[in-house]
Amino acid sequence: MEFLDTYQQIVADAITKYTFKDKPTELYEPMNYIISHGGKRLRPIMVLMACDLFGGDQKEAIKPALAIEFFHNFTLIHDDIMDEAPLRRNKPTIHTIHGLNTGILSGDGLMLKAYKFFEDLEPEIFKACVRIFTHTGLLLCEGQQYDINFETQENVTFDDYIRMITYKTGVLSASSFEIGAMIAKAQFKDAKAIFNFGKHIGIAFQIMDDYLDVFGDQAQFGKKHAGDIYENKKTVLYLLAREHGTEEERKELDYWYSKKTDNIDKVYGVEKIFRRTRVDEKALRLIEKHNEIGQSYLAKINVPEEKKRPFSELANYLLRRES
Repeated sequence: MEFLDTYQQIVADAITKYTFKDKPTELYEPMNYIISHGGKRLRPIMVLMACDLFGGDQKEAIKPALAIEFFHNFTLIHDDIMDEAPLRRNKPTIHTIHGLNTGILSGDGLMLKAYKFFEDLEPEIFKACVRIFTHTGLLLCEGQQYDINFETQENVTFDDYIRMITYKTGVLSASSFEIGAMIAKAQFKDAKAIFNFGKHIGIAFQIMDDYLDVFGDQAQFGKKHAGDIYENKKTVLYLLAREHGTEEERKELDYWYSKKTDNIDKVYGVEKIFRRTRVDEKALRLIEKHNEIGQSYLAKINVPEEKKRPFSELANYLLRRES
């Protein structure tokens, strides 16, 4: 995975170069704070990888790649506010340090800075990329609202869940690849194929996120253990448990998910049902299924196989993660 280290360094150098030095510092320092904590910076890397795959000029893709990273971090700031999350990447969240008002404003500022980072593209590419970017942002908002709705919605279907995670997670990965392809002036069918590759890897990634919330190592995962259970999130684990559980287990899930409480008995009770219904194994099989669908779209792209190999490696790396 040396190629990933190389891309991460390119993104890190660009983030350092474009550190916000604007005033007031009370607005921009929180923006720099969340950007500097890094994470794996996968989405900007996806932009660069797709641009390189189709023979584009990587320098033209650097600022749009940062736009994706800024936008992603904007969504994290606001997500943490909505979830009242104390930690992000094992660090205190912005609203816990600076308060809700600054958290909201710094998130808004990051989103607007993201748009400015497309401005150097030539006009037709600019229009195409901003159209993709804006549509992605709207779908992400829709996905977030569906996620909120599910907390109080009694009947959530598996299709509802897949639509929600596609909008909330899958399309940002997909669009990151597509924007990189557009900058490189890839053929339409190839750009759509890399979009669909990213979408299904993104779906698999979110299912893995749901899985790790309960079955992952909290210290490595960097989030509160079983946070989704506390928040009554209708994740894939919950839906699989309802599908494969007994009538008694479904009633117990209904009982616990009717309460929003930090009661540890709730976590123990729900986790016990998850383990009895073996939802961990079933979730891992779903992850593999979407990985395979994604790989099938990658196979359709008309470039030499050796140029596609890093994409397969990236997908396999993401879906074996422990954090």
